[in-house]
Amino acid sequence: MARKHIRAYEASADVAQLRPEATSRPTRRARSEMEFEEATILGVLFGQFDSNLVLIENRLGVYIAARGTKVQIEGTEDAVARARDVLNGLHKRLLAGQDIDAGAVESLIAMSTEPTLEGIITGDAHHPPIMIRTRLKTIVPRSPTQIEYMRALASRDIIFALGPAGTGKTYVAVAQAVSMLISGAVQRLILSRPAVEAGEKLGFLPGDMKDKVDPYLRPLYDALYDCMPPEQVERRLASGEIEVAPIAFMRGRTLADAFVILDEAQNTTPAQMKMFLTRFGQNSRMVVCGDPNQVDIPGGTAMSGLADAVSRLSGVDGIATVRFNAADVVRHPIVGRIVEAYEGPQA
Repeated sequence: MARKHIRAYEASADVAQLRPEATSRPTRRARSEMEFEEATILGVLFGQFDSNLVLIENRLGVYIAARGTKVQIEGTEDAVARARDVLNGLHKRLLAGQDIDAGAVESLIAMSTEPTLEGIITGDAHHPPIMIRTRLKTIVPRSPTQIEYMRALASRDIIFALGPAGTGKTYVAVAQAVSMLISGAVQRLILSRPAVEAGEKLGFLPGDMKDKVDPYLRPLYDALYDCMPPEQVERRLASGEIEVAPIAFMRGRTLADAFVILDEAQNTTPAQMKMFLTRFGQNSRMVVCGDPNQVDIPGGTAMSGLADAVSRLSGVDGIATVRFNAADVVRHPIVGRIVEAYEGPQA
C-alpha cells in the first residue's frame, strides 16, 4: 500500500543521511514504525488514495510510508509522536465502530497538541474516558475545547458555550442531554431558541404553533434524531419528555428535573436571557449556546442578552463559560478557514 509520492525508508537507514538538511536544524528528528493487525480496516484508516495519511503529513510536517500493515513515520520527535497519536486515535475509533472522515482526522490532529490524547480517547484507572454515550452513537471530543466543554457539561449547573458555527456547541449539548435522559438522571429534555429570522423576512408561515416554530428549531431536531432512534424521539415528544419550544414559552415556568438547552442565544435580549436563566430548578442543567459574532436582533451585539449574561455572571459558582474559535470547527475543514476569513482582520 506504499504510495508513489512518498519514499519508503528502511528502518536501519540514518535519518541525517536521508535528509541532509535535518543536520542543520536544532530539533531532533526521529522515525517510528507502527503495525496494525486488522488489515481489513486499513483502507478506511488510510483513506481513499491514502488521503488521511497525506492530510496528517501536510498538517504535521512528517513523512509517512505505508507498506502492507506497517506504517513508518519520519519527522521531528514531537511531530512523529503526534502523528502516532492521530493514527492510534483513528484506529481505535474504527475498532469502536465509529466513522472517520477528514473532519475526524483534523480534530485528532488538533487534539494531538494535548499531551494526554491517548488517555482522552481510552481513559485509565485514574482518568475515565471523556465521552458521551447515546442510543445510536458514542461521542468523543473532536477538539481540545470540546474536551473542556464535555467536562463542564458533566459537572456544572449552567454552561455558556460561545463560538462560531460548526464547533459542536449544540450537538454535544444535545448528546449530553439525551444521555442523561435515557439514564434517568433527568426527567425532561427542553430545547429552546429565540424565533428570530437570520437577516431575512419569511413572512406568514402556515399551520399550528408547532408548524410555525419548527423551521427555527430544525438544528435541534437534527441533533436529536442523530442521538436517538426516530420512534423514541417521536414517542418522547408526544409524551412531553422532550419539549421543543421558542424562548417566549418559558416565561412563568420552573424547569426542575430537566436538561435545558437554549440555542442561538445571541439573539435574545437581556430581559429574555434573565427570564430564561431564572427558570432554573432543582436537579436541572442548563446550556446556553450562541455565536456572539452572529447577532440578528436590532441593535446588534450591544442588545444581545448573551453578551450581557456572560459579562454579569463571570466567576459565579456553578457557572462555566467555554469559548470555541475557528480552530475548533469540526465540520469540513474549509468551514474553519471561512470563519477565520470573516472574523480576521480585513485587507
